[in-house]
Amino acid sequence: MKKRVISLAAAALLLLSLCACGGDGSSSTGDGASSGDKDGALKINVILKTTASEHWQLIMAGCRKFESEHPDVVIDITGPANETSYDDQQNMIETSLNNSEVDAIIIAPLQSETAATLIAGETRPVFALDTNIDAPEIVSFIGTGNEAAAKLGASEAVKAAKAAGWETIQCIEIAGVKGDATNTARMNGYTAGINENGGTFLTDEIQYANAVADQAVTCMEAIIQTHPEGIAIVCANNDDMAVGAVRAASSSGNPNFDNTIFLGFDGSTGACQAILDGLLTMSVAQQPYEMGYLACQTAYEKLQGKEVEAVIDPGIEVISPENAQARIDTVNGYLAGVN
Repeated sequence: MKKRVISLAAAALLLLSLCACGGDGSSSTGDGASSGDKDGALKINVILKTTASEHWQLIMAGCRKFESEHPDVVIDITGPANETSYDDQQNMIETSLNNSEVDAIIIAPLQSETAATLIAGETRPVFALDTNIDAPEIVSFIGTGNEAAAKLGASEAVKAAKAAGWETIQCIEIAGVKGDATNTARMNGYTAGINENGGTFLTDEIQYANAVADQAVTCMEAIIQTHPEGIAIVCANNDDMAVGAVRAASSSGNPNFDNTIFLGFDGSTGACQAILDGLLTMSVAQQPYEMGYLACQTAYEKLQGKEVEAVIDPGIEVISPENAQARIDTVNGYLAGVN
């Protein structure tokens, strides 16, 4: 009898706590923000590669902007701690697939093949974000054409190397995670952009830094040891690695790297500031805020029975000293809207 009284009391306390919160069953989303369960709302789950960098925070900001404009939508955003937490992301995808209350799922896959296996046979609309998933279940891919973007950046880097006085134009890439589809696409783009414009992409000397700056520093130190005479271009799979590489070169004391062209990818505010400071040369900028917004918009339209495009590319731009400050101002404005 005593146990029954305690159980009834606990249930009463739980009911009171729900009432105190408004009684609407609100829940905390994966990015720490709260989105209340709106009666009859469409529920869209967004699973990112990580939530730990500016690029993904901007995607989150774009998702939140769309949600704020649509009271009939609830968006839940999750992502692992880093871009090598494969098991964590797999668990997040499986959790969304097993949740019958979810109407649509948007996935930025760490491993495209694994994601394709997980969503096999899924009847609800699934969308690929940032990195495509080769699977019939994918309704749309929302993201940058990474190969074309990297090719454009590489061609601009060759022009800059020629202007800086390099006669032998060789390029070494500090790459991200080996086998990652986005990393491979950018690598292919860099290779084509360098080789087709009179340079030589040193395929046998690619350095893998797992998309993090501290490993990029180690990679750059190895490049300096192998090429004490200097090298015309160092391109990186993201801005964090590019900035890490250029700082390693600056602190090496080797003047042969003073005119090296350092090319990043993403157009982050840190990279833009490094460009303004005369460290990083340029960066290929994605439009992650627009990417997040368009992904949610596409899922929403599909759920409403509208026709949607199979590929949606938010566009790119190459950041240089001429437009770096404008990029910083734009990105800070996006982030301020959700902080």
